[in-house]
Amino acid sequence: MSIHVSEPGRPVGTRLPEIFRGRRVDDVTELTESHSIDVRHSETTDAEFQLAARSGRQRAIEEYGAAASGEPKERRAYLPVSQICTPALYSQPATATVAEALDAMDENGVHHIVITAEGNVAGLVDLRWLLAWLHETNADAMGSSFVNIELPAFLTSSPETDAHQLARLMLAHQLNAALVVDEKGRPSGIVTSTDYLRLYADAGRHEGSV
Repeated sequence: MSIHVSEPGRPVGTRLPEIFRGRRVDDVTELTESHSIDVRHSETTDAEFQLAARSGRQRAIEEYGAAASGEPKERRAYLPVSQICTPALYSQPATATVAEALDAMDENGVHHIVITAEGNVAGLVDLRWLLAWLHETNADAMGSSFVNIELPAFLTSSPETDAHQLARLMLAHQLNAALVVDEKGRPSGIVTSTDYLRLYADAGRHEGSV
């Protein structure tokens, strides 16, 4: 149930954390110092560890879902991100221009777009960041390609990540969205501050009607 942060950088190759490319790495689930490398782990051991961990997590999610089915989402001690994320994702290649990305956002009515490079996730940008970047650059910036732009940091989480924990990390990193990535490194959804507002707004409306 880890949450990872990718540092700012240009969209070259993939900027997804290495855990989504078959290797175990540190994460920002807990704000503590990184531990030293454990040389006892081999590639085979790591693969077996990941398989067992995924199996155990999935079983725990199913058992918890059955036990908490009658409890409001916002009050559950553990709420999988998969239950509140938006599955609709829109992307643009790194070779696209800022103008093309803005047009895509406008046409689809979204504020976030995934930037890809050679079929891999290379970044996640939002409308507010793009507008701020345009304001800080010259008038010809609309024609700039993302290949030449340092993209902002972005958060990634797995579908079984605790949504409450993700919200805390989004606040800590001052980011209003996180990309949900499956175990094969493929984007499966996005969680934004709007999803959290919708969750608690629905809870308030239900309480008011009662």
